[in-house]
Amino acid sequence: MKYIVKIVVVLIAGVAMVSCAEKGKPNYQYMPNMYEPVGYETYGNYEVFPGQMEAMLPAEGSIPRGWQPYEYDNTNEGRDLAKAELKNPLPVTQANLDNGKKMYDIYCALCHGGQGAGQGILVKNEKILGIPSYADPGRVINDGGIYHVQMYGLNSMGSYASQTNEEERWQITMHVMNLKAALEGTPALEIVPEPEIAEGHHEEESGAEDHGNDDHDTQEDH
Repeated sequence: MKYIVKIVVVLIAGVAMVSCAEKGKPNYQYMPNMYEPVGYETYGNYEVFPGQMEAMLPAEGSIPRGWQPYEYDNTNEGRDLAKAELKNPLPVTQANLDNGKKMYDIYCALCHGGQGAGQGILVKNEKILGIPSYADPGRVINDGGIYHVQMYGLNSMGSYASQTNEEERWQITMHVMNLKAALEGTPALEIVPEPEIAEGHHEEESGAEDHGNDDHDTQEDH
């Protein structure tokens, strides 16, 4: 009998506790700061922040995720140096060329035209004038120069560094080089089949593994 009474008392107590609880808010908060954060106003002044402002600057030397520093200056000398040193690091695959054309049609064709002859829709409607062809005599157009102009812009053309990422800019560069070749009547970039790229990567990894084994054998012999 006493055992039954205890069970009934426990059930009544449990029901009472559940009925008095608020689902939207816990009854007990042992660490209220963990559950009720302070809502700071943007650009508000608060002593808890360095500089007493909510909107803090990024740490010195930090860079956005996925962004690579570009070490060439926005000057004529910097552009000339980029032309001399920079080479497209991407393999010439159909996928890279296709995405380069896609990005080019979005950002470049309005002025430069779909063929790169400087006859984009804005030029034809006389909104912008003086866009040269990629095949104009005397123009030195190569990987580094194309990439540099996308980073900083040139003359009336603005920078596209905020609209495109590093890979997309190199893909656009690849497509522009093909447009230039077509205008000049020279061979297009030679496409490397995807299996060859994968096979070459596998061989490099195998070579690295073999080299590691050779080092291990040498140490054992020693």
